[in-house]
Amino acid sequence: MESIYYVMNWACHRRCKHCYETNFRPYIRDELKKVVAESVANFPRIIDNLPETMTYRDLAAPLAGGGYQEKTGRIILAGGEVLLEPVRQQVLYPVLERLQQRYGAGGIKVIVQTTGDLVTEEIIEQLLKRGVWMISIAGMDDYHVGLEGDKRLPLIAKLKQWFAAAGINPSGWQADNSDNVSWGDEDGPLYHFFGATPDEWIGKLWPRGRAWENGLSSADISDNFCAEWAGAKNFLNHQYSGSEVSIDPNGDVFPCCMKTKFPIGNLTEEPLIGILDSLIGHPVYEALVAGTPERMGLQRGWSVENFLNACETQTPTGKPYRNLCIGCDNFHQQVLGPELLELRRQRLAALQSPITLVQ
Repeated sequence: MESIYYVMNWACHRRCKHCYETNFRPYIRDELKKVVAESVANFPRIIDNLPETMTYRDLAAPLAGGGYQEKTGRIILAGGEVLLEPVRQQVLYPVLERLQQRYGAGGIKVIVQTTGDLVTEEIIEQLLKRGVWMISIAGMDDYHVGLEGDKRLPLIAKLKQWFAAAGINPSGWQADNSDNVSWGDEDGPLYHFFGATPDEWIGKLWPRGRAWENGLSSADISDNFCAEWAGAKNFLNHQYSGSEVSIDPNGDVFPCCMKTKFPIGNLTEEPLIGILDSLIGHPVYEALVAGTPERMGLQRGWSVENFLNACETQTPTGKPYRNLCIGCDNFHQQVLGPELLELRRQRLAALQSPITLVQ
């Protein structure tokens, strides 16, 4: 598989108004212990149910004799904020070590995503020691208090200095060479900065979480998040480039980072590849794989017109709003929920059934 986005823990030191997930917030005392304990209990089973190998065939790299280059996939470890002390010590570091044990040196590219303001030189050293391929600084936008505009420049300068001292290169440093190496093919360790700025792919904000509650999404019906990276397009094609899924701390799996209304399965119960393969040919999810969510209900009594009508709503702030994600939510809520539960029941029953040997 090319990419897995693993949200390891809900805890964050911020409660940003643009966040796509309301669970990301500060937790204190017993609440913090509870969310950390959830991650500690679940991550061993989640990792054990990941693909046996994290490789994929790159459709952009055909071989002269046929077929495609096989490349190493990646897993993005995110929160919340994974560098909060209890999360870092009890979840992040053990997860990194378990991934190395499962896939071995060079068998996976691991990205640690953080807002950046909790990074220290010691943490950088610890991440490199545990085989991290990239440190992704995700808080570089005006929604993060204290990092608005030029306020973030001193932090960026300090981090660049620390990264350089640790031998970490900025992603894109090979972009102009004769081999035209893409960021995913670069040799690590690497770092890069991004945020929810107007020029970024997440700039319009998903109609999710506090971004939705605060009326901040500027996306309209023409903005098809499903067909963009981190959307559901190609998610079932796990042997090839373009496939990514998202995992929650409890093990729930989703075909996109913005998350469908209901998960497609849970990695504390069953392997990821089994979940994905069970949905191959399913008309709803094949529509998502094609990046055409408006067609997901054609065989369930929903025409494209029905779906587009279900995309119309009002934001909690009272403004008219239309986006395909809203239609997807309504279709899941009104039609797909019971079917997903039955598919999950069938998979789990098959896992528990004894194998019959044919003489």
